[in-house]
Amino acid sequence: MCDVLVALAPVTADGATLFAKNSDRPPAELQVVEWSPPRRDTSPVRATHIEVPPHPGDTLACVLSRPAWGWGVEQGVNEAGVAAGNTTVYTTLDPRSAVSGLTGMDLVRLALERADTASAAVSMIVECIGRFGQGGSGHDPGLVPNGRPYWNAFLVADPTTAFVIDTSGAEWAVEQVADVRAISNRTSIPAFDAAHRHPRQPVERLVDPRWHASHTVLAGRPVDVAALQAHLRSHDSCGEPGWSVCMHVDGVEHTTASMIAALRGDGASTLWTCTGNPCEREYQRFEFADAAQALAASR
Repeated sequence: MCDVLVALAPVTADGATLFAKNSDRPPAELQVVEWSPPRRDTSPVRATHIEVPPHPGDTLACVLSRPAWGWGVEQGVNEAGVAAGNTTVYTTLDPRSAVSGLTGMDLVRLALERADTASAAVSMIVECIGRFGQGGSGHDPGLVPNGRPYWNAFLVADPTTAFVIDTSGAEWAVEQVADVRAISNRTSIPAFDAAHRHPRQPVERLVDPRWHASHTVLAGRPVDVAALQAHLRSHDSCGEPGWSVCMHVDGVEHTTASMIAALRGDGASTLWTCTGNPCEREYQRFEFADAAQALAASR
């Protein structure tokens, strides 16, 4: 599961683009928020299931939130002020038939490490889908032994622009954000949704209440961090018990990490992060420039 929101700078309280995401994962899974410094890869990079060629230059420094067992990340922000996150989507194409490729979390990490604008992040994601494919489980084999493959939607943003990407296997569509946008666990670009969403996915009960609640928050102009924090802690968006933005479905899904970022260029972004259900935890606030020290001190 997962819910992701963005409000571009013209409609926010302090003039920075705001990006927010709750990461919903198996309840027993540990998620970590960590600093990833720039590096120069000289050999192929091992993602979750496959290797990809090294980036030709240095990677970008990032703050990454990822399940502790894996390489890919649920959400993050890089030094150029690019933020990205993914959500699970189901379509008419069965993901269980796909050969192992990149997971949605792998694609998020590759975009953050290798793209200095939201537009470049979109190009990185769709290029990697074309070259390597999506495929394989995005879950810890120790917790989900039989695996659980899925397709992905993405929301990527920088200080001035944002985009939504919907996918189904090798198929994809991109929509530029006008001012605010939210994604959840369904395809949401209208033409792509009409062509690809699985007709039996229970979006009316398990997805749309959260998605609509996100858009209600974004309609409250100007959008600010306090409103986004309250939304990510919210339990009033349930179609069924537990399936709220702050998720509590025992044995199935819990919110295991939450992130809000005020995106600015030149490494000047501000982040608020927590692990676990945000209704039970306090967000840690820090400036991107201080992230390495702040995250080291929090461990």
